[in-house]
Amino acid sequence: KLCNHLLASEENTYYNSLLVLRGFCYLHAHACQQALQDFQMVIEHDSPHPTSCMKALCGRGLLRILGGSPYLAALDYITACRLRLDETILTVKSYVPWNQRGLLLKVLQEEGQKILQKKQHPKDSSAVRQKKGAGLNGFLTKGRDAFGVHQLASLLMELDPSDEVSQILCADALYQLDRVEEAHRILLVALSKNPQSSPILARLALLQLKKGFLYDGTQLLKKVIQIGDTSCLQPIMDIFKDEDRRLMHTHCHSRAMTILKNKQGDTYIKEAIAYLSFAIIASGGDAEESLLTRARCYGYLGQKKTAIFDFNAVLKEEPRNVQALSGRGFIYLALNQQKEAVQDLTSALKEDTAVVIPEILSLKQEAQLLITQWLLDHCRAVLTELVAHKDHPKEETLKDLIVIGGSLIKMNSQEARCHILYGDILMADGRSEEALRHLQKSFGQASADRSASARLAVLQLRRRNMLPTAHTLSILAEKDPGELGFLMNFLDTKQRQNLFQVAAQEGNSLMKDRHYEKALNYYSLAVLASNNNPRYLRLRAACLMHLKEHSRALKDMDKVIQKSRSHDPRTQTEDHCSKGHILLSLAEVEAAVKEYIEALQLEPSLALCNINNGPGREILAQTFHQIAQHYFEIPRYEEAWKTVDYGLIIDQNNNELKKLKTRIKREASGCSVH
Repeated sequence: KLCNHLLASEENTYYNSLLVLRGFCYLHAHACQQALQDFQMVIEHDSPHPTSCMKALCGRGLLRILGGSPYLAALDYITACRLRLDETILTVKSYVPWNQRGLLLKVLQEEGQKILQKKQHPKDSSAVRQKKGAGLNGFLTKGRDAFGVHQLASLLMELDPSDEVSQILCADALYQLDRVEEAHRILLVALSKNPQSSPILARLALLQLKKGFLYDGTQLLKKVIQIGDTSCLQPIMDIFKDEDRRLMHTHCHSRAMTILKNKQGDTYIKEAIAYLSFAIIASGGDAEESLLTRARCYGYLGQKKTAIFDFNAVLKEEPRNVQALSGRGFIYLALNQQKEAVQDLTSALKEDTAVVIPEILSLKQEAQLLITQWLLDHCRAVLTELVAHKDHPKEETLKDLIVIGGSLIKMNSQEARCHILYGDILMADGRSEEALRHLQKSFGQASADRSASARLAVLQLRRRNMLPTAHTLSILAEKDPGELGFLMNFLDTKQRQNLFQVAAQEGNSLMKDRHYEKALNYYSLAVLASNNNPRYLRLRAACLMHLKEHSRALKDMDKVIQKSRSHDPRTQTEDHCSKGHILLSLAEVEAAVKEYIEALQLEPSLALCNINNGPGREILAQTFHQIAQHYFEIPRYEEAWKTVDYGLIIDQNNNELKKLKTRIKREASGCSVH
């Protein structure tokens, strides 16, 4: 009321002072809008009074904190401090409500730190730009520098001399102002009150390094490591200058490498990791060597997922980094994640084999063998897919396979599978002569290795356009049909045709002489070379029957019947009879009866001729009676009737079938059995 009365009088004496006083009265009465209007009138006055403006800035700053604009509030207090620091301190202590001073202290500390770190709220900064140049607001933008933060920190230290955060803020501002000695003194005072404060120790370490006191800096960093709070360095790096960050990075990385070189044991590795962490934080993102070294340390300690995180950080910046790819591949190897390990190691080998191969050879023997096996499996799968789809583009894939295959030979020169794989890759690339020379050099002209011999035979065939001895390939046909099927892709249509014709002839000749096992090899070769031609499947099935391998014979006949459904009825009749005969040998009599019924439905006379040749009409009729009796007892009269009918076609004089037919008529009276 007094302020209103004085402001309403005709005299304008102390006008700004009265407005400020009334503004604080409104603020204490929680009338924030009226308080802000009074403060704003003082600040925007054409001839502002410095003391009144300083008080108005303090009041408006507090209102901005309460209104959610901390950055603008900090600018107000920085401006007030730069106008009159001592009076600003007195104003805060005298006019700001006691229960809001704690909030004011914390908010100004946080915003001061953000200003030094060049961080600010986009909304607040845009508000400053809009008001720039109006009254005192043009001066506000100057409060963003380190000098303004130092003034702000001085205010905060007066409000609470024992507050460590305010002391650190003041030291950071002094550091940015190149007043290193003053910053050092403030930090020492703060450290005397809290000797275990990591943020203070880390700052002191940097200042010591900056002044060239490497030993003292190292001891301070070591103390931070012992305390275990290495995260304190991250916010400091946003304040340090680039040259000092580089200094910290170089020193910490060198210190870590010295520890790893001269000391052993998990304790020292953990200490090296801490120094490397400092180096990575100080680098500002350019810490490839430190990240790679730390990742290897984590891997050594068994912290595999953490190691992968560091390798990923390197690969994010440089996706083709060889050391990161191979290192992550080794971690995946330890985790038994085959797909990921193979992907990384193949990528690394494609980039630089000279780096990756020595790293692989430095591993334990068990790890080397596992890598070899995984890479062999990968290359074999890719090559098989590539050869099977000849029309797909393959130049780039073959180029990669040649690199990996050559690397496998360098890593395992005594491993035959590596040489065979490399020969296959060369053949797929159309380099037959080179593949032949490589295999002859690796295995000799007359190789005892079955796989190598087969490849030499195929290469001789491709080179001279003549048939090799089918004997070599026939052995592989039975022992490893999958591998021979792969090799068939390297022969053209004419070469394959000649091969399966010769193989079939040789098989027939051996069958006549009753050398069934040798004949089976040649028939298998004919089947593979002809791509499962029914003709050669029938021959092999017959051979298998002689060898009592009825299950395999049945599989062949299943393929034959599936492939020959569109053939003439006579061929189908013979196939069903053959399958039925095999099923009888396997004691699968019901299935055998169904096959013979199929044959009798197609060509009865031809089916009966086949039955005469084996197993014989009388024996088969007994089998039909057995199955029909089973159907009758279930009862399944229609199926029983059908089985009896076809059984009587096979043997018209079978009395047991006739009697069963009569019983079926009697039992199924009134039912349709036709």
